Amino acid sequence: MSIGRTSDADASAGTPADGADPHRWWALVVIALAQLMVVLDATIVNIALPSAQHALHMSDGNRQWVVTAYTLAFGGLLLLGGRVADLVGRKRTFITGLVGFAVASALGGAATGSGMLFGARALQGVFAALLAPSALSLLTTAFTDPRERGKAFGIYGALAGSGSAIGFIVGGLLTEYLNWRWCLYVNVPIAIATVLGACALLHDRPGSADAHLDVPGALLGCGGLVAVVYGFSEAEPRGWTDPLVLALFGTGAALLLAFVRWQRRAPSPLLPLHIVRDRDRAGCFLTMALAVIGMFGLFLFMTYYLQVILGYSPVRAGLAFLPMTAAIITGSTQISARLLRRVPPRALMVPGMLLAASGLLLLTRMTVHSSYTGEILPALLLLGLGMGLTFMPVFATATAGVAPRDSGVTSATVNTAQQVGGSIGTALLNTIATTSGAAYVTAHLHRPAQRATVVPAGVVHGYTVAIWWAAGVMVLAAVTAGLMVTAKAPENAAGADAPVPESVA
Repeated sequence: MSIGRTSDADASAGTPADGADPHRWWALVVIALAQLMVVLDATIVNIALPSAQHALHMSDGNRQWVVTAYTLAFGGLLLLGGRVADLVGRKRTFITGLVGFAVASALGGAATGSGMLFGARALQGVFAALLAPSALSLLTTAFTDPRERGKAFGIYGALAGSGSAIGFIVGGLLTEYLNWRWCLYVNVPIAIATVLGACALLHDRPGSADAHLDVPGALLGCGGLVAVVYGFSEAEPRGWTDPLVLALFGTGAALLLAFVRWQRRAPSPLLPLHIVRDRDRAGCFLTMALAVIGMFGLFLFMTYYLQVILGYSPVRAGLAFLPMTAAIITGSTQISARLLRRVPPRALMVPGMLLAASGLLLLTRMTVHSSYTGEILPALLLLGLGMGLTFMPVFATATAGVAPRDSGVTSATVNTAQQVGGSIGTALLNTIATTSGAAYVTAHLHRPAQRATVVPAGVVHGYTVAIWWAAGVMVLAAVTAGLMVTAKAPENAAGADAPVPESVA
Protein backbone atom coordinates (compact mmCIF):
# COMPACT_ATOMS: atom_id res chain seq x y z
CA MET A 1 0.00 0.00 0.00
CA SER A 2 1.31 3.41 -0.92
CA ILE A 3 1.22 5.84 1.96
CA GLY A 4 2.05 9.35 0.82
CA ARG A 5 4.67 10.50 -1.69
CA THR A 6 8.05 11.98 -1.05
CA SER A 7 10.32 14.26 -2.93
CA ASP A 8 13.95 13.37 -3.55
CA ALA A 9 15.01 15.73 -0.80
CA ASP A 10 12.55 14.24 1.61
CA ALA A 11 13.54 10.75 0.67
CA SER A 12 17.17 11.50 1.27
CA ALA A 13 16.26 12.86 4.63
CA GLY A 14 14.25 9.78 5.40
CA THR A 15 11.07 11.77 6.03
CA PRO A 16 7.99 11.92 3.82
CA ALA A 17 6.81 15.23 2.47
CA ASP A 18 3.77 15.22 4.70
CA GLY A 19 5.98 14.95 7.78
CA ALA A 20 4.78 11.46 8.70
CA ASP A 21 7.19 8.92 10.13
CA PRO A 22 8.37 6.68 7.23
CA HIS A 23 8.64 3.72 9.64
CA ARG A 24 5.28 4.28 11.31
CA TRP A 25 3.78 0.92 10.26
CA TRP A 26 6.76 -0.98 11.67
CA ALA A 27 6.51 1.25 14.74
CA LEU A 28 2.89 0.12 15.06
CA VAL A 29 4.11 -3.48 15.30
CA VAL A 30 6.44 -2.53 18.17
CA ILE A 31 3.77 -0.52 19.99
CA ALA A 32 1.10 -3.18 19.52
CA LEU A 33 3.42 -5.91 20.81
CA ALA A 34 4.12 -3.93 23.97
CA GLN A 35 0.44 -3.20 24.52
CA LEU A 36 -0.46 -6.86 24.02
CA MET A 37 2.10 -7.87 26.65
CA VAL A 38 0.66 -5.41 29.18
CA VAL A 39 -2.97 -6.33 28.57
CA LEU A 40 -2.59 -10.11 28.51
CA ASP A 41 -0.57 -10.01 31.73
CA ALA A 42 -3.74 -9.00 33.56
CA THR A 43 -5.21 -12.47 32.84
CA ILE A 44 -2.35 -14.79 31.87
CA VAL A 45 -1.79 -15.83 35.49
CA ASN A 46 -5.47 -16.62 36.17
CA ILE A 47 -5.38 -20.16 34.81
CA ALA A 48 -1.94 -20.69 36.38
CA LEU A 49 -3.10 -19.47 39.80
CA PRO A 50 -4.00 -22.92 41.27
CA SER A 51 -0.53 -24.25 40.40
CA ALA A 52 1.22 -21.16 41.80
CA GLN A 53 -0.86 -21.29 44.97
CA HIS A 54 0.12 -24.92 45.58
CA ALA A 55 3.80 -24.34 44.79
CA LEU A 56 4.18 -21.27 47.04
CA HIS A 57 1.77 -22.42 49.78
CA MET A 58 -0.57 -19.43 49.53
CA SER A 59 -3.74 -19.31 51.58
CA ASP A 60 -7.12 -18.99 49.88
CA GLY A 61 -7.45 -15.50 51.36
CA ASN A 62 -4.12 -14.30 49.99
CA ARG A 63 -4.12 -15.82 46.52
CA GLN A 64 -6.19 -12.92 45.11
CA TRP A 65 -3.16 -10.65 45.50
CA VAL A 66 -1.47 -12.30 42.53
CA VAL A 67 -4.08 -10.54 40.40
CA THR A 68 -4.96 -7.58 42.62
CA ALA A 69 -1.37 -6.40 43.20
CA TYR A 70 -0.98 -5.91 39.45
CA THR A 71 -4.31 -4.19 38.86
CA LEU A 72 -3.93 -1.90 41.88
CA ALA A 73 -0.51 -0.61 40.84
CA PHE A 74 -1.48 -0.42 37.17
CA GLY A 75 -4.82 1.34 37.59
CA GLY A 76 -3.67 3.60 40.40
CA LEU A 77 -0.53 4.93 38.70
CA LEU A 78 -1.68 5.26 35.07
CA LEU A 79 -2.40 8.99 35.26
CA LEU A 80 1.03 9.63 36.74
CA GLY A 81 2.60 7.45 34.05
CA GLY A 82 0.83 9.44 31.36
CA ARG A 83 2.10 12.75 32.68
CA VAL A 84 5.64 11.36 33.05
CA ALA A 85 5.48 10.38 29.37
CA ASP A 86 4.51 13.94 28.45
CA LEU A 87 7.26 15.52 30.56
CA VAL A 88 10.16 13.13 30.00
CA GLY A 89 9.38 11.96 26.46
CA ARG A 90 7.25 9.09 25.21
CA LYS A 91 10.02 6.98 23.69
CA ARG A 92 12.22 7.22 26.78
CA THR A 93 9.27 6.37 29.05
CA PHE A 94 8.23 3.53 26.74
CA ILE A 95 11.67 1.89 26.82
CA THR A 96 12.00 2.38 30.59
CA GLY A 97 8.63 0.71 31.06
CA LEU A 98 9.65 -2.23 28.89
CA VAL A 99 12.93 -2.83 30.72
CA GLY A 100 11.30 -2.53 34.13
CA PHE A 101 8.45 -4.82 33.13
CA ALA A 102 10.93 -7.48 31.97
CA VAL A 103 12.90 -7.29 35.23
CA ALA A 104 9.73 -7.51 37.33
CA SER A 105 8.52 -10.49 35.28
CA ALA A 106 11.81 -12.31 35.81
CA LEU A 107 11.58 -11.69 39.57
CA GLY A 108 8.03 -13.02 39.64
CA GLY A 109 8.96 -16.13 37.71
CA ALA A 110 11.81 -16.83 40.14
CA ALA A 111 9.66 -16.18 43.23
CA THR A 112 10.48 -18.41 46.19
CA GLY A 113 7.54 -17.28 48.31
CA SER A 114 4.16 -15.63 48.02
CA GLY A 115 5.44 -12.25 49.23
CA MET A 116 8.07 -12.14 46.51
CA LEU A 117 5.46 -12.97 43.86
CA PHE A 118 3.03 -10.32 45.15
CA GLY A 119 5.81 -7.71 45.13
CA ALA A 120 6.89 -8.65 41.60
CA ARG A 121 3.31 -8.39 40.34
CA ALA A 122 2.96 -4.94 41.92
CA LEU A 123 6.25 -3.90 40.29
CA GLN A 124 4.91 -5.14 36.95
CA GLY A 125 1.91 -2.87 37.46
CA VAL A 126 4.14 0.13 38.18
CA PHE A 127 6.08 -0.27 34.94
CA ALA A 128 2.92 -1.12 32.99
CA ALA A 129 1.58 2.25 34.15
CA LEU A 130 4.56 3.86 32.40
CA LEU A 131 4.38 1.64 29.34
CA ALA A 132 0.68 1.69 28.41
CA PRO A 133 0.07 5.46 28.10
CA SER A 134 3.37 6.10 26.35
CA ALA A 135 2.52 3.35 23.83
CA LEU A 136 -0.86 4.86 22.96
CA SER A 137 0.49 8.41 22.81
CA LEU A 138 3.30 7.30 20.45
CA LEU A 139 0.64 5.77 18.23
CA THR A 140 -1.45 8.94 18.39
CA THR A 141 1.40 11.20 17.29
CA ALA A 142 2.70 8.75 14.64
CA PHE A 143 -0.58 8.50 12.71
CA THR A 144 -2.18 11.85 11.91
CA ASP A 145 -3.90 11.04 8.60
CA PRO A 146 -7.54 10.03 9.33
CA ARG A 147 -7.47 6.99 7.01
CA GLU A 148 -4.22 5.66 8.45
CA ARG A 149 -5.40 6.40 11.98
CA GLY A 150 -8.46 4.24 11.39
CA LYS A 151 -6.38 1.24 10.33
CA ALA A 152 -3.77 1.75 13.06
CA PHE A 153 -6.34 2.11 15.83
CA GLY A 154 -8.25 -0.87 14.45
CA ILE A 155 -5.19 -3.06 15.01
CA TYR A 156 -4.45 -1.46 18.37
CA GLY A 157 -8.07 -1.75 19.52
CA ALA A 158 -8.21 -5.40 18.49
CA LEU A 159 -5.13 -6.19 20.59
CA ALA A 160 -6.36 -4.15 23.54
CA GLY A 161 -9.72 -5.88 23.42
CA SER A 162 -8.52 -9.42 22.76
CA GLY A 163 -5.36 -9.36 24.89
CA SER A 164 -7.18 -10.60 27.96
CA ALA A 165 -8.64 -13.56 26.09
CA ILE A 166 -5.23 -14.30 24.54
CA GLY A 167 -3.85 -14.30 28.08
CA PHE A 168 -6.11 -17.22 28.99
CA ILE A 169 -4.94 -19.22 25.98
CA VAL A 170 -1.24 -18.56 26.54
CA GLY A 171 -1.61 -19.13 30.28
CA GLY A 172 -3.26 -22.50 29.72
CA LEU A 173 -0.60 -23.65 27.26
CA LEU A 174 2.33 -22.56 29.42
CA THR A 175 0.84 -24.00 32.61
CA GLU A 176 -0.04 -27.38 31.14
CA TYR A 177 3.06 -27.98 29.03
CA LEU A 178 5.80 -26.05 30.88
CA ASN A 179 5.31 -24.49 34.31
CA TRP A 180 3.26 -21.70 35.87
CA ARG A 181 6.46 -19.64 36.19
CA TRP A 182 6.64 -19.33 32.41
CA CYS A 183 3.48 -17.23 32.51
CA LEU A 184 5.84 -14.56 33.87
CA TYR A 185 9.10 -15.56 32.18
CA VAL A 186 7.47 -15.28 28.73
CA ASN A 187 7.46 -11.48 29.06
CA VAL A 188 11.28 -11.30 29.11
CA PRO A 189 12.02 -12.28 25.47
CA ILE A 190 9.00 -10.27 24.28
CA ALA A 191 10.23 -7.17 26.11
CA ILE A 192 13.80 -7.58 24.80
CA ALA A 193 12.59 -7.81 21.20
CA THR A 194 10.30 -4.82 21.70
CA VAL A 195 13.10 -2.70 23.21
CA LEU A 196 15.32 -3.41 20.21
CA GLY A 197 12.51 -2.48 17.85
CA ALA A 198 11.71 0.67 19.82
CA CYS A 199 15.32 1.88 19.73
CA ALA A 200 15.47 1.41 15.97
CA LEU A 201 12.00 2.45 14.83
CA LEU A 202 10.33 4.82 17.28
CA HIS A 203 10.86 8.57 17.03
CA ASP A 204 9.56 11.19 19.40
CA ARG A 205 10.10 14.79 20.24
CA PRO A 206 11.83 15.36 23.60
CA GLY A 207 9.85 16.07 26.74
CA SER A 208 9.31 19.50 28.21
CA ALA A 209 12.45 20.35 30.17
CA ASP A 210 10.87 23.34 31.89
CA ALA A 211 7.67 21.57 32.96
CA HIS A 212 7.04 20.40 36.51
CA LEU A 213 5.34 17.27 37.78
CA ASP A 214 2.18 17.89 39.78
CA VAL A 215 3.20 16.06 42.97
CA PRO A 216 0.08 16.94 45.04
CA GLY A 217 -2.11 15.93 42.12
CA ALA A 218 -0.22 12.65 41.76
CA LEU A 219 -0.68 11.83 45.45
CA LEU A 220 -4.38 12.75 45.48
CA GLY A 221 -5.33 11.17 42.15
CA CYS A 222 -3.30 7.99 42.46
CA GLY A 223 -4.20 7.58 46.12
CA GLY A 224 -7.90 7.96 45.35
CA LEU A 225 -7.82 5.43 42.51
CA VAL A 226 -5.83 2.93 44.58
CA ALA A 227 -8.30 3.29 47.47
CA VAL A 228 -11.33 2.76 45.21
CA VAL A 229 -9.85 -0.24 43.37
CA TYR A 230 -8.61 -1.71 46.66
CA GLY A 231 -12.07 -1.24 48.13
CA PHE A 232 -13.70 -3.19 45.30
CA SER A 233 -11.11 -5.96 45.57
CA GLU A 234 -11.71 -6.29 49.32
CA ALA A 235 -15.51 -6.26 48.90
CA GLU A 236 -15.39 -9.82 47.57
CA PRO A 237 -13.93 -11.55 50.67
CA ARG A 238 -15.17 -9.06 53.30
CA GLY A 239 -18.58 -7.94 52.07
CA TRP A 240 -19.84 -4.54 50.96
CA THR A 241 -20.72 -3.32 54.47
CA ASP A 242 -17.38 -4.20 56.05
CA PRO A 243 -15.89 -1.16 57.85
CA LEU A 244 -12.62 -1.43 55.92
CA VAL A 245 -14.45 -1.52 52.56
CA LEU A 246 -16.62 1.47 53.47
CA ALA A 247 -13.57 3.36 54.76
CA LEU A 248 -11.69 2.69 51.52
CA PHE A 249 -14.60 3.90 49.38
CA GLY A 250 -15.01 7.01 51.54
CA THR A 251 -11.30 7.76 51.46
CA GLY A 252 -11.12 7.20 47.73
CA ALA A 253 -14.08 9.48 47.04
CA ALA A 254 -12.65 12.21 49.27
CA LEU A 255 -9.22 12.02 47.65
CA LEU A 256 -10.67 12.09 44.12
CA LEU A 257 -12.85 15.09 44.98
CA ALA A 258 -9.81 16.87 46.39
CA PHE A 259 -7.90 15.89 43.25
CA VAL A 260 -10.50 17.54 40.99
CA ARG A 261 -10.50 20.72 43.09
CA TRP A 262 -6.71 20.85 43.05
CA GLN A 263 -6.54 20.35 39.28
CA ARG A 264 -8.59 23.54 38.81
CA ARG A 265 -5.84 25.69 40.31
CA ALA A 266 -2.66 23.63 39.92
CA PRO A 267 0.03 25.47 37.90
CA SER A 268 0.97 22.26 36.05
CA PRO A 269 -2.00 19.87 36.50
CA LEU A 270 -1.57 16.13 36.35
CA LEU A 271 -4.88 15.83 34.45
CA PRO A 272 -5.80 19.03 32.59
CA LEU A 273 -9.56 19.25 33.10
CA HIS A 274 -10.19 20.34 29.51
CA ILE A 275 -9.43 16.73 28.55
CA VAL A 276 -12.40 15.36 30.50
CA ARG A 277 -14.65 18.38 29.95
CA ASP A 278 -14.90 17.44 26.29
CA ARG A 279 -18.22 15.62 25.94
CA ASP A 280 -17.04 13.07 23.36
CA ARG A 281 -13.91 12.23 25.29
CA ALA A 282 -15.76 11.87 28.60
CA GLY A 283 -18.34 9.65 26.90
CA CYS A 284 -15.57 7.42 25.56
CA PHE A 285 -13.94 7.11 28.98
CA LEU A 286 -17.24 6.14 30.61
CA THR A 287 -18.22 3.75 27.81
CA MET A 288 -14.85 2.00 28.08
CA ALA A 289 -15.17 1.56 31.85
CA LEU A 290 -18.72 0.17 31.63
CA ALA A 291 -17.86 -2.17 28.74
CA VAL A 292 -14.89 -3.68 30.55
CA ILE A 293 -16.89 -4.16 33.77
CA GLY A 294 -19.05 -6.69 31.95
CA MET A 295 -16.24 -8.31 29.96
CA PHE A 296 -13.79 -8.92 32.81
CA GLY A 297 -16.50 -10.33 35.03
CA LEU A 298 -17.42 -12.77 32.28
CA PHE A 299 -13.80 -13.92 31.92
CA LEU A 300 -13.73 -14.88 35.59
CA PHE A 301 -17.00 -16.82 35.43
CA MET A 302 -16.29 -18.63 32.19
CA THR A 303 -12.81 -19.70 33.35
CA TYR A 304 -14.26 -21.43 36.40
CA TYR A 305 -17.34 -22.67 34.54
CA LEU A 306 -15.29 -24.37 31.84
CA GLN A 307 -12.74 -25.93 34.20
CA VAL A 308 -14.78 -26.70 37.32
CA ILE A 309 -18.27 -27.36 35.92
CA LEU A 310 -17.51 -28.77 32.46
CA GLY A 311 -14.15 -30.31 33.45
CA TYR A 312 -11.97 -28.68 30.78
CA SER A 313 -8.17 -28.79 31.03
CA PRO A 314 -6.31 -25.44 31.25
CA VAL A 315 -5.41 -25.59 27.56
CA ARG A 316 -8.92 -26.51 26.45
CA ALA A 317 -10.39 -23.76 28.64
CA GLY A 318 -7.99 -21.22 27.17
CA LEU A 319 -8.74 -22.30 23.61
CA ALA A 320 -12.46 -21.98 24.31
CA PHE A 321 -11.93 -18.20 24.34
CA LEU A 322 -10.25 -18.24 20.90
CA PRO A 323 -13.48 -17.67 18.88
CA MET A 324 -14.25 -14.61 20.98
CA THR A 325 -10.75 -13.29 20.33
CA ALA A 326 -11.21 -13.81 16.59
CA ALA A 327 -14.56 -11.99 16.76
CA ILE A 328 -12.98 -9.03 18.56
CA ILE A 329 -10.24 -8.76 15.94
CA THR A 330 -12.76 -9.05 13.11
CA GLY A 331 -15.06 -6.42 14.57
CA SER A 332 -12.20 -4.02 15.18
CA THR A 333 -10.08 -4.37 12.03
CA GLN A 334 -12.60 -5.42 9.39
CA ILE A 335 -15.69 -3.48 10.45
CA SER A 336 -14.85 -0.55 12.74
CA ALA A 337 -11.63 0.41 10.96
CA ARG A 338 -13.41 0.44 7.60
CA LEU A 339 -16.52 2.32 8.72
CA LEU A 340 -15.20 4.88 11.21
CA ARG A 341 -14.17 7.31 8.47
CA ARG A 342 -17.73 7.31 7.11
CA VAL A 343 -20.00 7.02 10.16
CA PRO A 344 -20.08 8.76 13.56
CA PRO A 345 -18.30 6.82 16.33
CA ARG A 346 -21.51 6.20 18.27
CA ALA A 347 -22.98 4.46 15.20
CA LEU A 348 -20.43 1.73 15.92
CA MET A 349 -20.29 1.93 19.71
CA VAL A 350 -24.04 1.67 20.39
CA PRO A 351 -24.65 -1.40 18.17
CA GLY A 352 -21.44 -2.90 19.56
CA MET A 353 -22.60 -2.65 23.14
CA LEU A 354 -26.06 -3.98 22.26
CA LEU A 355 -24.48 -6.97 20.49
CA ALA A 356 -22.32 -7.64 23.55
CA ALA A 357 -25.39 -7.39 25.80
CA SER A 358 -27.26 -9.89 23.60
CA GLY A 359 -24.35 -12.32 23.91
CA LEU A 360 -24.45 -12.03 27.68
CA LEU A 361 -28.22 -12.59 27.69
CA LEU A 362 -27.67 -15.88 25.86
CA LEU A 363 -25.29 -16.94 28.63
CA THR A 364 -27.93 -16.38 31.30
CA ARG A 365 -29.54 -19.61 30.08
CA MET A 366 -26.50 -21.83 30.72
CA THR A 367 -26.83 -24.79 33.08
CA VAL A 368 -24.58 -27.46 34.55
CA HIS A 369 -25.08 -29.50 31.36
CA SER A 370 -24.84 -26.76 28.72
CA SER A 371 -23.18 -27.53 25.39
CA TYR A 372 -20.22 -25.36 24.41
CA THR A 373 -20.91 -25.39 20.68
CA GLY A 374 -24.67 -25.01 20.99
CA GLU A 375 -24.97 -22.47 23.82
CA ILE A 376 -21.63 -20.98 24.89
CA LEU A 377 -19.96 -20.42 21.51
CA PRO A 378 -22.72 -18.24 19.94
CA ALA A 379 -22.72 -16.02 23.02
CA LEU A 380 -18.94 -15.58 22.95
CA LEU A 381 -19.02 -14.69 19.25
CA LEU A 382 -21.68 -12.01 19.79
CA LEU A 383 -19.80 -10.61 22.77
CA GLY A 384 -16.50 -10.52 20.89
CA LEU A 385 -17.97 -8.88 17.81
CA GLY A 386 -19.64 -6.23 19.96
CA MET A 387 -16.47 -5.45 21.89
CA GLY A 388 -14.50 -5.23 18.64
CA LEU A 389 -16.98 -2.72 17.24
CA THR A 390 -16.65 -0.62 20.40
CA PHE A 391 -12.97 -0.62 21.37
CA MET A 392 -11.56 0.83 18.17
CA PRO A 393 -13.80 3.96 17.97
CA VAL A 394 -13.34 4.51 21.73
CA PHE A 395 -9.55 4.64 21.43
CA ALA A 396 -9.61 6.70 18.23
CA THR A 397 -12.21 9.24 19.42
CA ALA A 398 -10.79 9.67 22.92
CA THR A 399 -7.33 10.57 21.62
CA ALA A 400 -8.33 12.57 18.52
CA GLY A 401 -7.55 16.29 18.46
CA VAL A 402 -5.42 16.25 21.63
CA ALA A 403 -2.36 18.49 21.82
CA PRO A 404 0.84 16.40 21.63
CA ARG A 405 1.86 17.64 25.09
CA ASP A 406 -1.37 16.12 26.51
CA SER A 407 -1.44 12.91 24.48
CA GLY A 408 0.26 10.88 27.22
CA VAL A 409 -2.18 11.80 29.96
CA THR A 410 -5.15 11.35 27.60
CA SER A 411 -3.93 7.89 26.68
CA ALA A 412 -3.44 7.12 30.37
CA THR A 413 -7.03 8.13 31.11
CA VAL A 414 -8.33 5.66 28.49
CA ASN A 415 -6.21 2.89 30.00
CA THR A 416 -7.27 3.89 33.51
CA ALA A 417 -10.93 3.55 32.52
CA GLN A 418 -10.19 0.10 31.13
CA GLN A 419 -8.14 -1.10 34.11
CA VAL A 420 -10.35 0.31 36.85
CA GLY A 421 -13.44 -0.98 35.04
CA GLY A 422 -11.92 -4.44 34.91
CA SER A 423 -11.08 -4.39 38.62
CA ILE A 424 -14.54 -3.16 39.56
CA GLY A 425 -16.25 -5.68 37.27
CA THR A 426 -14.31 -8.62 38.69
CA ALA A 427 -15.04 -7.69 42.31
CA LEU A 428 -18.63 -6.52 41.83
CA LEU A 429 -19.89 -9.38 39.66
CA ASN A 430 -18.01 -12.03 41.61
CA THR A 431 -19.61 -10.82 44.83
CA ILE A 432 -23.06 -10.98 43.20
CA ALA A 433 -22.35 -14.49 41.89
CA THR A 434 -21.07 -15.77 45.23
CA THR A 435 -24.00 -14.35 47.20
CA SER A 436 -26.63 -15.63 44.74
CA GLY A 437 -25.02 -19.06 44.55
CA ALA A 438 -24.89 -19.41 48.34
CA ALA A 439 -28.54 -18.39 48.63
CA TYR A 440 -29.54 -20.96 46.01
CA VAL A 441 -27.68 -23.77 47.78
CA THR A 442 -29.23 -22.84 51.15
CA ALA A 443 -32.72 -22.86 49.67
CA HIS A 444 -32.38 -26.16 47.79
CA LEU A 445 -30.05 -28.28 49.95
CA HIS A 446 -32.37 -30.31 52.18
CA ARG A 447 -30.33 -33.52 52.54
CA PRO A 448 -26.55 -34.12 52.44
CA ALA A 449 -27.04 -36.58 49.58
CA GLN A 450 -28.19 -33.71 47.38
CA ARG A 451 -24.91 -31.84 47.72
CA ALA A 452 -23.29 -33.38 44.61
CA THR A 453 -26.01 -31.91 42.36
CA VAL A 454 -27.21 -28.84 44.24
CA VAL A 455 -23.82 -27.18 44.77
CA PRO A 456 -22.79 -27.14 41.06
CA ALA A 457 -26.28 -25.94 40.16
CA GLY A 458 -25.96 -23.19 42.76
CA VAL A 459 -22.59 -22.10 41.37
CA VAL A 460 -23.99 -21.84 37.85
CA HIS A 461 -27.09 -20.03 39.14
CA GLY A 462 -24.80 -17.45 40.75
CA TYR A 463 -22.98 -16.98 37.46
CA THR A 464 -26.21 -16.42 35.53
CA VAL A 465 -27.48 -13.85 38.03
CA ALA A 466 -24.20 -11.92 37.77
CA ILE A 467 -24.31 -12.15 33.96
CA TRP A 468 -27.77 -10.54 34.01
CA TRP A 469 -26.16 -7.60 35.81
CA ALA A 470 -23.29 -7.57 33.31
CA ALA A 471 -25.79 -7.41 30.44
CA GLY A 472 -27.47 -4.46 32.13
CA VAL A 473 -24.10 -2.68 32.40
CA MET A 474 -23.53 -3.24 28.67
CA VAL A 475 -26.92 -1.68 27.88
CA LEU A 476 -25.98 1.26 30.10
CA ALA A 477 -22.74 1.60 28.10
CA ALA A 478 -24.79 1.73 24.89
CA VAL A 479 -27.00 4.48 26.33
CA THR A 480 -23.93 6.40 27.49
CA ALA A 481 -22.30 6.22 24.05
CA GLY A 482 -25.53 7.21 22.31
CA LEU A 483 -26.15 10.25 24.50
CA MET A 484 -22.63 11.55 25.15
CA VAL A 485 -20.52 10.74 22.08
CA THR A 486 -21.74 13.19 19.43
CA ALA A 487 -18.60 13.43 17.26
CA LYS A 488 -19.09 13.33 13.50
CA ALA A 489 -17.40 10.93 11.13
CA PRO A 490 -13.77 12.06 10.59
CA GLU A 491 -14.40 12.28 6.84
CA ASN A 492 -17.15 14.86 7.44
CA ALA A 493 -15.62 16.74 10.36
CA ALA A 494 -14.01 20.09 9.77
CA GLY A 495 -10.26 19.83 9.36
CA ALA A 496 -10.34 16.05 9.45
CA ASP A 497 -7.47 15.82 7.02
CA ALA A 498 -5.28 18.09 9.10
CA PRO A 499 -2.65 16.69 11.46
CA VAL A 500 -3.25 16.54 15.19
CA PRO A 501 -3.23 20.16 16.37
CA GLU A 502 -0.63 21.57 18.72
CA SER A 503 -3.28 22.83 21.11
CA VAL A 504 -6.90 22.10 21.88
CA ALA A 505 -7.43 25.52 23.45
